[in-house]
Amino acid sequence: MAGKRKAGSGNGKSRPPAKKAAAKAPATKATKSTKTARSTKAPNGKPDVLGKNGRPRKPRTRGARIRRVLLYVLLAGLVCVLVACAGFLYLYKTTDLPDPNADFETNTSFVYYDDGKGGQGDQIGQYAVQNRDAISYDQMPQNIKDAVVAAENRTFWSDSGIDYKGIVRALFNNAQGNATQGASTITQQYIKILYLTQERTYTRKLKEAILSLKLGKEVSKQEILEGYLNTIYFGRGAYGIQAAAKAYFEKDAHDLTLQESATLASIINNPSQYNPDAGKDAKKALRERYRYVLSGMASAGKITEDEVKKAGRKLPKFSPGQTDDKYGGQRGHVLSMVKNELTTLTNKETGQPFTESEIDGGGLRITTTFTKKAMDAAEQGVNEVRPEGKQYSDKNLHVGVASVDVATGAVQGMYAGQDYLDSEINWAIAGGQAGSSVKPFSLAAALKAGYSLKDTFDGNSPFELEDGTEIRNEQDTDYGSAVNLLKATEDSINTAFTDLTVSMPDGPQQILEMMNKMGIPPNKGPGKHYGFPRASAGLDPYPSITLGSATISPINLANAYATIANGGRFHEPFIIEKVTSKDGEVLYDHSESDQQVIDKEQGADIAADVSYALQQVVQQGTGTAALGLGRPAAGKTGTATNDKDQVDSAWFTGYTPQLATSVMYVRGKGNEQLDGWLPSYFGGDYPADTWTDIMKRDMEGVEVEDFPPPANVDGDAPEDGHAPTLPPKPTKSPTPTHSPSETGKPTKTPTQVPTPTQTPTTEVPPPPTSTPPPPTPPTPTDTCGILGCGTPTPTPSSTTSPSAGRAMALPAFWNRMRW
Repeated sequence: MAGKRKAGSGNGKSRPPAKKAAAKAPATKATKSTKTARSTKAPNGKPDVLGKNGRPRKPRTRGARIRRVLLYVLLAGLVCVLVACAGFLYLYKTTDLPDPNADFETNTSFVYYDDGKGGQGDQIGQYAVQNRDAISYDQMPQNIKDAVVAAENRTFWSDSGIDYKGIVRALFNNAQGNATQGASTITQQYIKILYLTQERTYTRKLKEAILSLKLGKEVSKQEILEGYLNTIYFGRGAYGIQAAAKAYFEKDAHDLTLQESATLASIINNPSQYNPDAGKDAKKALRERYRYVLSGMASAGKITEDEVKKAGRKLPKFSPGQTDDKYGGQRGHVLSMVKNELTTLTNKETGQPFTESEIDGGGLRITTTFTKKAMDAAEQGVNEVRPEGKQYSDKNLHVGVASVDVATGAVQGMYAGQDYLDSEINWAIAGGQAGSSVKPFSLAAALKAGYSLKDTFDGNSPFELEDGTEIRNEQDTDYGSAVNLLKATEDSINTAFTDLTVSMPDGPQQILEMMNKMGIPPNKGPGKHYGFPRASAGLDPYPSITLGSATISPINLANAYATIANGGRFHEPFIIEKVTSKDGEVLYDHSESDQQVIDKEQGADIAADVSYALQQVVQQGTGTAALGLGRPAAGKTGTATNDKDQVDSAWFTGYTPQLATSVMYVRGKGNEQLDGWLPSYFGGDYPADTWTDIMKRDMEGVEVEDFPPPANVDGDAPEDGHAPTLPPKPTKSPTPTHSPSETGKPTKTPTQVPTPTQTPTTEVPPPPTSTPPPPTPPTPTDTCGILGCGTPTPTPSSTTSPSAGRAMALPAFWNRMRW
C-alpha cells in the first residue's frame, strides 16, 4: 500500500540497522568501565598508576627498588672515584720531590729546668745531635740489604712504593675505632723520614702516598734503599747503617756479619723496645724479632736454612754503648729519667707515646719539674754531710735523695748517687728497704680504722705473734704493756706497731691499701701503679709490712709524706711539665689532679694527727737532728736489715708545709752491711743531718708556715683493750751505745757502733744528734697536746737510753717469714 509510513520512522527516514545500534552499546559500557578502573585502589591503599596503554602499572617489587638504589649508589660512587682520581692525579702532577740532602735534618731536643715559677728555666742538657755518616749502595753489605727488606717490606723489589692491602687493613682498623695504624713500605718510611712529620693523620698518609708513588716512578729501588739505610734511626744516637755499625759493633758497615746485619735490621722497627741495653725483657724481644728477620731472609732465598739455624742460636756480641760527656754528673741521671718518662707520655700531634727518634732528633723543647735550686741543694747537702774517706766513695756508699713539692707532686730535686758516667744506677729510684719510715702509713690506717693517738698497744719486748714468731725492740727494751701511739711513733717502737697491725681487722691489707693510696705503689698485682718506679718489691700484706720490709724509692717515699703534709690529698709524682715542638706547638702539657685519699670525711683531720705525731719525732723523738732547720718540720727515721741480719739501709724522710724530702744511705749493691762500716748507721745521724742541710738550702727565702693543729681524731676502735692509759715506766733499761760529743753533734767514729761480730736485731737509735736549741715558746694553743691540756708527752725515765726504741726493719728470720 503506497503512502503508508513504516512504524518507527517519524521523520520518514529509515532507522539505522539493528547491528549498528547494538555495536554502540558495548562501547558505552567500556567507557564507563574505564572510568571505574581509574577510581579503584590497589591493595596497599594507593591509586594504581596507569601505563602508556591506559592500563594500571604493576607496583615495583622490593628487589627492584633495592636494585635501583644500588644503581644510584654505584653511580655516585663512580663519580666520587673519578673526582678523587682527578684530584690525586692533579696533586701527583703538581707535587715536586724535595731535595733529600737539603731537607734531611735531625733537630736536637733540649731539656730545661723549671724556673721555679712554672716556666722554662736554664738548660739542663740535650739529646743526641745527629750521628750520621752516609755511604754508597755498593759499600753496604748484601746481608744488610736483604735483612732490612725481610724485616720491613718483603715486597719492596716488586711493589709500587705503596702497600695497598696494608692501607685498606689500616683504614678498616681505624674505622673500628682502634688506634691509628700505619701501612708503610720502605719507600713510605723513607718519604716520612725525609719530608713529613710523624703525625698519624689521613692527610699525612695521603701526602705520603703521593710522594711514595712519585719517588717510585722517578728513583730506582737501589737509590731508595740506599737513602733509607743512610737515614733510618737505629738507636744509640745512630742515624744510618754506617753510624749504627760503629755504635753497636765498632766496625764499618761493609764488615758486618750476617748476625750483626739481621740484628740491626731488627732494631729498626722499634729502637726502644729492641734496645739491647735495656735489660732482659728487651733482649728477649729483640731475639724474637731477630729470628723473624732470619726466617724472612730464608723465605726469600737469600740465606739457607742451615745459616738460619746457626745464626739464630744467639744474638751477636754488642760493644758497650758510648756515653756522651754531656751526661756527666747528676745531669745524665736527669736526662735518662726524662727520656724514659717521655716514652710513656702521649704526643698530642701523633696520639702515640713519644718515640726515641722524636726525643733524640725531633727538635723537642722539654720543660721538667726539676729546679736548679733544689738539684744544687741535694748535691751540696750530700757532699757536705757524708763521711770522708776512700772507703766511703760513691763507688761504695750510695746516697739517694728526692724532694717533692707538697702542693703538686712535682719532683723538684734529686740526688741519684755516683756520676752517671761511672754508673747509671739512679738510687733515688732504685731505693732500698724503708724500715720504720713506713710507720706513718700504719698510723694513718689505724686512725681511719677508729683508733686515736691516745690508744695504747703493747710496748714490751718481745711481742709474740700467733704463730710463735717473736718481735723485739732494740736491746729488748720494754716500754710498758700500754704505750700510746704518739709515744710509739716518737720512739719508733716495733712491738707497739706490730700489736697495732694484728689488732686491726685484716691489718696488713689495710696498711698496704693506705700506703698505695698515699703514694707507695704496690708490688705486682692490683692497685694503682705510678711513681718512680711503678712498683715496690716485697710490698705484701704480711705483719712485717708495718716495719718496712719492702723496697721503696726515695722519690715515692717523699711523695707519700707530701700527701700527709697536703692534708691527705694525693698527687701522682711527675717530672715533665711541658713539651713543645721547635715551632712552639704544645705537644704535651701536664694536667694536675689531686684527691683526698686517706678518708673522704676525716682525711684532713687524720693527716693533721699523723703530722702532729711526726712533729713530735723531730721535737723529742728519734729525729731531733731536724730541729736544726729552724722552722716547723715533721719526719721519721728508719733503718732496715738484710737477710744476714745486718743493717743495710738508713733513712730520714720529713717535710715542711711546702716541701717533702727523703734521704737514704745504702752500700754496695744496696743491701750490704752498714753497721760496723759506716761511722754511724742510725737514721737520726747521717740521713737526718743530710736532710737538714738540704732543706736549709731549699727553704732559703721561702716563707715560714705552720702545720695545722692536731684534730684529736677518735672513732670506734675495732677492738677492745686499747683504751688510753698512762704508760708505765720501762722495766728494762738498755746500755747506752755512745754519747754525744761536746759540740752536741754525734761523734761519728767506728768505735761508736757495734763491732762486725755484733748483729743488731731491730732499729737502734743513737744518742741525740745534737743538743736541741730551746724550742720556740708555745702559743696558747700549744699548751694542749694530743694527750690533753697540761699533760706533757711521756718520755722514758732517766735510766733509759735516749736512743732506745728506734726500730729498724725486722731481723733476717722475720724477712724470710711468710704469713
